[in-house]
Amino acid sequence: MLLGKGTALSTHYLQVLVAGDLAALKGIAKHVLEAEKRTPGRVLDRAFIDEHTDGFEAYADDLRHTSWDMIRQQSGLTRDQLHEAAEVYLKADRVIACWAMGLTQHRYAVATIQQVVNLLMLRGNLGRPGAGLCPVRGHSNVQGDRTMGITEKPSAAFNDALRKTFGFEPPARHGHDTVAAINAMADGSATVFIGMGGNFAAATPDTELTEAALGRCALTVHISTKLNRSHLVPGRVALILPCLGRTEFDVQKSGPQQVTVEDSMSQVHASRGRNSPASDYLKSEVAIVAGIAQATLENGGGIPWQRFTDDYSTIREAIAATLPQLFHNFNERVQTPGGIYLGNAAAERRWHTATGKARFMTHAIPDMTLPTGQLRLMTIRSHDQFNTTVYDMHDRYRGIHGTRHVVLLNQADLAERGLTDGDAIDVFSHCSEDGLTREARGFKAVAYDIPRGCAAAYFPETNGLVSKDSFAIGSRTPLSKFIPITVVAVSTRV
Repeated sequence: MLLGKGTALSTHYLQVLVAGDLAALKGIAKHVLEAEKRTPGRVLDRAFIDEHTDGFEAYADDLRHTSWDMIRQQSGLTRDQLHEAAEVYLKADRVIACWAMGLTQHRYAVATIQQVVNLLMLRGNLGRPGAGLCPVRGHSNVQGDRTMGITEKPSAAFNDALRKTFGFEPPARHGHDTVAAINAMADGSATVFIGMGGNFAAATPDTELTEAALGRCALTVHISTKLNRSHLVPGRVALILPCLGRTEFDVQKSGPQQVTVEDSMSQVHASRGRNSPASDYLKSEVAIVAGIAQATLENGGGIPWQRFTDDYSTIREAIAATLPQLFHNFNERVQTPGGIYLGNAAAERRWHTATGKARFMTHAIPDMTLPTGQLRLMTIRSHDQFNTTVYDMHDRYRGIHGTRHVVLLNQADLAERGLTDGDAIDVFSHCSEDGLTREARGFKAVAYDIPRGCAAAYFPETNGLVSKDSFAIGSRTPLSKFIPITVVAVSTRV
């Protein structure tokens, strides 16, 4: 940076087709097995496989019967490219596999991540120093919520612990994930929406339907640090409750407060705001939620909401009582340098499975060939963007300035459609889940170095192209990758 020169970020840069990761990973693993066949006993970590895994023989047999033609067709990579990638893996003594959210946002995301795990297990790259799996997440809210029981499907053990600590009967029915919440608001079975931060209307798929669903609610409440698009989609009664941000001083009756956050390495540590609040009238999230509970429940439901507001350490005491295995002596331990390490069973080679071993998971490569003329759209974020918050209209990553209503296309795909760089286009998606065609009009075609047959556009501007019923098998994560689309020149549209 000081010399004004670029720095190489990688030795190999392979452009996989959108959602072609599963096929690419199987290609690399297939090469690993072929290398083992050439030099038996020198490639695979047989000791790890025999002692710590099951399902290897079925997995190996599946790889042997997977054709290179299928791998090449569905990954978009040549056999030579996959050979090069596999050789990098084979020459490494220790391997850490990192992936970000994109790998989780297409239909076969769960199977793809299982292929990442399979690949690392072949050479024992789990549970030893300098090796392992590293899903990269954006911020501590994503990382830590479920540790505290923030899930639509709490376990019976967690509900029992809540009952014991607080003396109320937790709901027996499971709640809604994102997709189910949209459906419930749309059909009227859910009539109140309370958002803790976030920008639900903009971040979710099927924008038009989601906004209509929010509008059907009897009450929408947004507890937020900043105004956003969702605030403009009110229910019949709508509240915006501004709150302190985590970077702002939070002083309650007992004095300055601190909250706790969890980082990507499973460390829980204290966080204190250092900035003056934007307004003297701002309440903290704790004070707002506790105040709603106190005002809504008869006698507060027997829970000391005001005490929780006055002193956040009392909340941590309640967490410790509910989850003692993880958070015993919470207040004391969180003050230690680095905070509390929550542990990682896989790193210790402890496998929480039915067989007590890590499992090789076998999945066929899906045929994702699209009808002629359709493209695989992925949605992306720009240089100056955090989640749905866009700070300016300039994307230094890709050299795009002044607009976000663009679709990045391979030059050959542009030519095939009679388009040139800068042409005005409309975009139409084709969602197999409901058979509907959705549209995004007024975009500009941009020639870009992207794999043939693929396209890219910004999130959240193109979220309306995605059906709410398009989600990953096994996780129900709404899709942001592999959205079948056609692009049409504005002058030729019907």
